[in-house]
Amino acid sequence: MSQFNVFITRQLPADLNPLQQIATVEVWPERQPPPYDLLLEKTKSIDGLLCLLTDRVDRHLIDTGTSLKVISQLAVGYDNIDIAAATARTIPVGHTPDVLTNATADFAWALLMAAARRVVEGDRLTRAGQWQTWEPDVLLGATITGATLGIVGLGRIGQAVARRAQGFEMQILYTGHRNLELERSLRVQFVPFEQLLHESDFVTIHAPLTAETHHLFGDRAFAQMKRSAILVNTARGAIVDPDALHRALTQGDIAAAALDVTEPEPIPTASPLLTLENLIVTPHIGSASRQTREKMAQMAIANLMAGLGGDRLPHCVNPEVYQ
Repeated sequence: MSQFNVFITRQLPADLNPLQQIATVEVWPERQPPPYDLLLEKTKSIDGLLCLLTDRVDRHLIDTGTSLKVISQLAVGYDNIDIAAATARTIPVGHTPDVLTNATADFAWALLMAAARRVVEGDRLTRAGQWQTWEPDVLLGATITGATLGIVGLGRIGQAVARRAQGFEMQILYTGHRNLELERSLRVQFVPFEQLLHESDFVTIHAPLTAETHHLFGDRAFAQMKRSAILVNTARGAIVDPDALHRALTQGDIAAAALDVTEPEPIPTASPLLTLENLIVTPHIGSASRQTREKMAQMAIANLMAGLGGDRLPHCVNPEVYQ
């Protein structure tokens, strides 16, 4: 007889057999997240919850889970979880750091290059039968090699993006928390946020979503950027004000943008942003290499099983619960 009850809020690319040896496992089968009321009801009778960024795990839900022993998130970020509430209940919260660093950095570069060289526009033009001959002035894009790259947030992913930029002989600026050792090893220069906006040909966001970074990119920020600049966001959608971005792209305050994350998410099909030729939007697939997602699922399951067994989580957001 299984010792624990577990609810997983989405189907995972992983073998659940080890978990099923110790727990009765229910997996939400739909593509859309389980409704909050249903998740609330499930939480009343489970020992472990494996959730995603799209699940709201607030104080009310956590306090409802009277037998809840562990929360395991399939993501690096955890702004959808009330960490303070979980800590107050001595419930460890797990996440899946590091494993998606390279996959996300690769994808940030894919978006940067696609926007710079207008790859998506070229594909649309070709499919529409508008490619007539070679022309010297069609779909002229931005040069990447030797340009200035501004990185907002030099964490693990930001550092990985900087290493890739070295191969393009770029001048690399960054803002956020200053790190002198990284400045030497990565050959990057710390500058204030406003200077980064003024000087960068490309700006890529790799900061967490906090009260300080919410709508960091609004009208004021876009007004300080080069009119030829390209913005890339693979971090969190709410760091960019979508209305301000629409104004910047339509008024020519910046040249183009590429987003893997939006506010709200998913982006509404009626959003005016989706009418713009100089914007690329992808459905939050920055970490979506097969190997990366499989590893993330394995890490999330490992965190879950450790928490059920009363062991320390391999990757714990709130290690103070063990003090």
